[in-house]
Amino acid sequence: MSAPSANVARYLPELAVSRPDFDAIRIVGKDGMAVVSLSAGELNREADAWAWRLQRAGVRRGDRVLVLVRPGLPLIAAVFALFKTGAVPVVIDPGMGRAGFLECVRRTTPDFLLGIARAQVVSWLFRGAFRSVRKRILVRSGIAARIATGDVAPFPIAPTTANDLAAILFTSGSTGAPKGVLADHGMLEAQVRLVRETFGVEPGEVDMPLLPIFALFNPALRMTTVVPRVDPTRPATLDPAHIARTVIANRVTNSFGAPVLWAKVAAHCIASGITLPTLRRVLMAGAPVSPAVFEAMRRACPNAKLHSPYGATEALPVATIESAEVLGADDAPGTAAATLAGRGTCLGRPVPGVDVRVIEIDDTPLADITATRALASRVIGEIIVRGPVASRGYDRLPDADASAKIGDGRDVWHRMGDVGYFDDAGRLWFCGRKVERVVTGSGTLFTECVEPIYNAHPGVHRTALLGFGKPGSHRAALAIEAKSGAEPRDSAARRAFARELRELAAATPGAPDIRVFYFVERFPVDVRHNAKIHRLRLARSLAGTPGIELDKR
Repeated sequence: MSAPSANVARYLPELAVSRPDFDAIRIVGKDGMAVVSLSAGELNREADAWAWRLQRAGVRRGDRVLVLVRPGLPLIAAVFALFKTGAVPVVIDPGMGRAGFLECVRRTTPDFLLGIARAQVVSWLFRGAFRSVRKRILVRSGIAARIATGDVAPFPIAPTTANDLAAILFTSGSTGAPKGVLADHGMLEAQVRLVRETFGVEPGEVDMPLLPIFALFNPALRMTTVVPRVDPTRPATLDPAHIARTVIANRVTNSFGAPVLWAKVAAHCIASGITLPTLRRVLMAGAPVSPAVFEAMRRACPNAKLHSPYGATEALPVATIESAEVLGADDAPGTAAATLAGRGTCLGRPVPGVDVRVIEIDDTPLADITATRALASRVIGEIIVRGPVASRGYDRLPDADASAKIGDGRDVWHRMGDVGYFDDAGRLWFCGRKVERVVTGSGTLFTECVEPIYNAHPGVHRTALLGFGKPGSHRAALAIEAKSGAEPRDSAARRAFARELRELAAATPGAPDIRVFYFVERFPVDVRHNAKIHRLRLARSLAGTPGIELDKR
């Protein structure tokens, strides 16, 4: 049976025909007010103008096009144009670091480079990584730059199928080298449908994505896109006051962003005595959302449902939980108490249509599902998923495919790389990344079952569980990033801080007795969400250095 026809580009012209005057995109200035606005009809004409330009440059169906343009109008128009032509946009995080970026380019072998002048210069300076590029197409650098002038003939959308490759999207690389995920049109169509159904998105809403790539869903969801002033190479530098002004000025109803970014916005709102009442829904993902962030967001966004969707570049969404279930009420305790007691972070229930299993932890490739064993509830194991939103493989990485994919007849299960368990109510809990677990001679420690205990200390910003040595005989240690103003200034203060942390853990039943502590000024984190701690890199940087070691109890 042939695959059904599918091309996610169709949503934009459909919107342009049904509602040509729909407010499709707004580019805002520093004051949060729109400086450029395009209707659905104008945005579709812009995408058509890009598509014709790309075709004239020689881009054809199936060609790989490395997209290095500014977020905002150029990104949205260019990617929809590529979808229309049937070409494959290659989207790489711009801030992952030179070595990682060049390796991603080299491995992906793009046929074309669609980029701003700076990207063009980089391609010539490091031409070895760009040797596959047949042609370079220059793009103006403004986030509101337009190329459509006058009437533009509609561009015929390529008759792609659900199984045809739509895009190559890269992982954040938080626990290893970034990998190119093969996203087909059927996968993207399923993501649109599940996002709409799971979160109750309604046509006419106003979205402000703090991760630019998520703006691409909005024409399909019939939401207005508001583009704030956020540097995608340094998202943690966002100005929370600007974000608050943008939400208020544009009556934003929906937003997606990392919890560390929303924590900054919530702190600003609370300190300034303002709220963001138009927000109906905030999705926080990329790292576990702490109960404290949920509490702060409740105060800042009193009318919003606060969701923490679980997923990955390879599969999204997988599960979701809302703040009411985390924080609870007088007559219904939430999951937050269990998180603070070291039982992991509750991810909620799997979304309809996505199968989730917890199997025995295994560090070797698993070719077939018959080689796995599903675990009972409350037993920690490896999380695997199957469904229409799960990618079937990586780009030209057979070893990664062997490690991350499990065959099941015509289906493929994706190994999330996470460990967790199901509780008796059918909710999924996250205990940490599989490669970051610390396997000592007396048992296994998981990051999300250890760190929240210590994060409750008033002077702690965040902690990181580390293991030194070989698995099976790891020596457990804890790295601490203190809050601003709470940093211990000398060895005596660090030792006193460490004793307080140890006493805090001693009051929690089942908490491990960690004796070695490191105080670090700033943890290495991923660029995309600025929230995922690079624990393995942190451990390598601290190996062989003396920490604060406390005596045995």
